[in-house]
Amino acid sequence: MLHSTLFNYNLLDMLREKLKNYNIILASASPRRQAFFKELDLGYTIQVKEVNEIYDTNLTHSKITDYLSQLKASVFVDLNENDILITSDTIVWKDEKALGKPKDFEEAEKMLQNLSGQMHEVITSVCFTSKDFQKTVNDVTKVWFKPLSDEEIDYYLKNYKPFDKAGSYGIQEWIGYIGIEKIEGCYFNVMGLPTRLVYKTLTEIANR
Repeated sequence: MLHSTLFNYNLLDMLREKLKNYNIILASASPRRQAFFKELDLGYTIQVKEVNEIYDTNLTHSKITDYLSQLKASVFVDLNENDILITSDTIVWKDEKALGKPKDFEEAEKMLQNLSGQMHEVITSVCFTSKDFQKTVNDVTKVWFKPLSDEEIDYYLKNYKPFDKAGSYGIQEWIGYIGIEKIEGCYFNVMGLPTRLVYKTLTEIANR
């Protein structure tokens, strides 16, 4: 066990060393994504710029999140040579439609009623941008909800107010504890960031 732990620390030290000349910029106001980057234990700064998240309705599935993560990067026009800008976007995909963040309580209620007793997909795209390259990756996780009662939905919305979350829920919150029967894929992707994919891509960039 000790040997394995030392090996993992050595890997992280190697990645830190390779990335030491880069300035990693996380362009996200999401507390969850910021917490993930802190837990990844890599140096980074936070810069957030407003962008109008409008996309062509002909786009579907991961093409939506790919486009939006790239759109969020497009407003950063003054990157320095050593900057790596990281932008991302998450949607819930069900019945060939994208569910983003609800506008109000009523829309959130309708979203959860729609997810109740059904399977949906959570899609996150992450875009890595520098002055001379851009790489976008995405991840898909399937999530199954048990049938949710109106009382359960009402309790969750009134007490947790998940209006900043795609699909109107957070898997790490009460509704996830009592309502999710199973998932297929990355748990952290449902929370908004496929951490292993971010780590993998940064490793590839460091080895360029």
